[in-house]
Formats: sequence, C-alpha cells, structure tokens
Amino acid sequence: MNTRTVVANGILAAIYIAVSFIIQPIAFAAFQFRVPEMLNHLIVFNKKYFFGIVLGVFISNLLFSPMKAYDLIFGTGQSIIALLITILAAKFIKNTWALMIVNTLVFTFTMFIIAWELHLAFDLPFWITWATTAVGEFVVMAAGMPIVYALNKRLKFKNFV
Repeated sequence: MNTRTVVANGILAAIYIAVSFIIQPIAFAAFQFRVPEMLNHLIVFNKKYFFGIVLGVFISNLLFSPMKAYDLIFGTGQSIIALLITILAAKFIKNTWALMIVNTLVFTFTMFIIAWELHLAFDLPFWITWATTAVGEFVVMAAGMPIVYALNKRLKFKNFV
C-alpha cells in the first residue's frame, strides 16, 4: 500500500471517528442513525477505501459504543461483510448509481447482524430491532448517495487513493 493510500485511509478513519463522536446519542441504540455510515459509499469509487472505513468503524465502536466487546465483533464484522459484498458486486455492476443503490441495500439488509448483537446484549426483540436498525441505516445510506456522489464530482474519489 503506497503512502497516499495510507494517508487517505487514515483521514477517512479520522472523519468517521469524529462524526461518530458528534452523533453518539443517535448512533448506538435500537434506533441508529450513524451518519458516518454514508462514507461506506466511498467503496463504490475505489475498493482501497475498505481499510479506512473498517478502521473508522472499529475505533468508533471501541471509543464510543456502550457495548464495546459486542460492537467490536458484530459492528465491525457487519461492515466488513457488507463492504466485501459491494466490492464483489462492483465486478458486475459498473454504473455508479446502481452500485450505490446495491451498497445501500446490502448495508440495510446486513443490519440483521446488528439486530442479533442487540438481541444478545440487551435481549431486544430481534425482528423489531432488525427493522429499526435497518430503517436507520437505509435513511443514512440513501441520504448519503447524492452527497457522496456530489463530493466525488469535486474530489474524484477513484483517483484520490
């Protein structure tokens, strides 16, 4: 990994962590609106963002999550799985908007992992928790699509790393 990629991923992780810190009250519960999750869309532009996103999720969960051990495993694991599915989908889907939609749906669907985590940690009802976490993830990811797309027009994420 070259220096530019390491620096870009470090900055990405730092942004994820900073935004997570700011939005803590709405980020770690049965209703989750983790605004930095919109950064997951960067994977659509370049798979090299994988490490920055995962590192940001891991450190945010370590620093801010009330269920550190669970979130380090389940939360980080969910991100890894969803990002890898999107990377695989990118081999077949070349349209940016289509891939961002797929990415949004993959992250929304895989919130069952977070629902399972919350069920194990707090005995919350699985199906309702999956629905509430999935809705929160969908809202953030869907709102993030035009934002990340517009930022890409200016910053050219594909070539940034």
